[in-house]
Amino acid sequence: MKRWLWLGLGLSGLVASGCGSDPDPGGDILPQACPGTAEAALPAPAVSALSSTPAADGVIITYKPKVSASALAASADIAAAVEREGGTVKRRIPNMNVVSARLSPEAVTALKLHPDVLSVTPNRRVFAMGLPTPPPLVSWQGALNTQGSVGEYTEGLKLVQAPQVWDANNDGVIDTGAPTGEGVKVCVIDSGWDSKHPELKNAFLKGKDFVDNDEDPSDQSEAQGVVTVGGGHGTHVSATILAQFGAGSGGRVGPGQDPNGVVGVAPGASLLVARVLDTDGGGSTDDVIAAVDWCHAEGARIASLSLGAPDPSEAEQLMFEKVWENGNGMLSVAASGNDGKRGISYPAAYLPSVMAVGAVDLQGEYAVFSQYGQELSVVGPGVGVLSATVLGAASLSSVNVGAAPVTSSPLTYTAQGTYTGRLVNCGLGADRASCGEAATCDGFVAYVDRGDLFFEEKARNVIQAGARAVIIGNNVADDGDGTFTLGSANSHWVPTVSVSMASGSALKQLVGKDVTVTTTGLDYQRESGTSMATPHVSGVAALVFSARPDLSAAHVRAVLEKTALDDKTTPGVDEKYGHGLVQAAKAVALARTLPQGGGPLPLP
Repeated sequence: MKRWLWLGLGLSGLVASGCGSDPDPGGDILPQACPGTAEAALPAPAVSALSSTPAADGVIITYKPKVSASALAASADIAAAVEREGGTVKRRIPNMNVVSARLSPEAVTALKLHPDVLSVTPNRRVFAMGLPTPPPLVSWQGALNTQGSVGEYTEGLKLVQAPQVWDANNDGVIDTGAPTGEGVKVCVIDSGWDSKHPELKNAFLKGKDFVDNDEDPSDQSEAQGVVTVGGGHGTHVSATILAQFGAGSGGRVGPGQDPNGVVGVAPGASLLVARVLDTDGGGSTDDVIAAVDWCHAEGARIASLSLGAPDPSEAEQLMFEKVWENGNGMLSVAASGNDGKRGISYPAAYLPSVMAVGAVDLQGEYAVFSQYGQELSVVGPGVGVLSATVLGAASLSSVNVGAAPVTSSPLTYTAQGTYTGRLVNCGLGADRASCGEAATCDGFVAYVDRGDLFFEEKARNVIQAGARAVIIGNNVADDGDGTFTLGSANSHWVPTVSVSMASGSALKQLVGKDVTVTTTGLDYQRESGTSMATPHVSGVAALVFSARPDLSAAHVRAVLEKTALDDKTTPGVDEKYGHGLVQAAKAVALARTLPQGGGPLPLP
């Protein structure tokens, strides 16, 4: 039952007191939070990656190389100068004459006067280039062919012609001698990976975590004994490149998906994982620089970066140019950004050392969120892309009133499980009192209308009122169930789903009836963004390198651009499509015609 606690203060009035009780600004008295729910902290609201610019993570110091000293010794000298100014060294990258550090403004001013210092620039933040929420599940149910292993071939895979390279007769078996990416190392610079996911385990070679500074690039971090798991961005990207045939057998897949999971564009390639993004999808420029350096040192032919920032970094650009020009070079492929405006994000915009990748939908049409500009190289599938994610991180939901099902979509980061209880109308879920006297700590299903507050705040309020499951009704008639998120993972969340405006109106007429809410974990999910387009291009590049390992990065870039499928709306190279949609079969065919070593670059 609901508990209230009152504390008299003389004759002036009464206020609620006790654990979790507090008056709201209007003077109303809130019920106490139900036991075990008061600690459900409100996560920070999710924001678009490039719509905000948080403070830089210190500075990047570029210094003069010393002829009379080794790179390590020169790096140590600058590190010592930082410490003399009261600063803290974050990372040393001797190979690039770079040190990153945290310094006071006064110390930065002093360090700029050091005779060996060339520049001191912000260590800017970078972000994952996936959209914050996936498309609704209802939009992709039944989308894949489920006949045999051919059902592992996703729409994006077919759109870039990958199966035509290694399964020309479409029988679900790799053709003998066909290029599959074998012999090619692809380095995914992202949020890390799920080492337990069967799609990636056999392809993995080595990894490094530049966030936690260890050798385990898992998509998670631990602080004070609490493990926080990321959203699976790096796992999704990696599997698009090189998920294995038949590896997902026994995994949890959604309706219409093949029980064997998915196949990557280059299923024979080898995976290097460089984790530079934290569990919130953010990272620092110095970690990207160090990761690019590490990937190149490990022999990667391709670096895939589904991340970026709105502004350039001189030190970062120099690193990409170095690995591009070194020997046959490393081809860096990066996402153009998701703000739907002119202006490519960085590092994608560094010409010619990085290929900028924009997104198209599964019909090959320009995706409205894809950033565009003259630096755009090519495009790849980036809307509703099906790939692997952290095991169990994706969800499938159902809502039932008696035997009658109600179409729903799970909120991102929802808890998983099943709960049956009385339906209680909690209005907008503005506070713990929103559910009224019908709410008890014995449990109930909260119905909450969309509007005014972040979904995670609504959920926190009704959970503290005793809700064991939450249904959020959309308030936009043509938006279906909506595509909503709880912002971030939280151990106190309960199964939380959304329903359409029409379904919400119907449910509100059934208040007091028993409702069952179920959310089930999945190992694959659809995501959108230029983050998803980028690994398609990286995978095609791996197929070309596999067919012609003697080619340089510049040759492979030229081959991909020359053979890309031009869009029909604006023929020729343009700002929204670049050279067009990458085509693996055409690219491999052209690459095979080039002389040994590549010869002159193919003209676009």
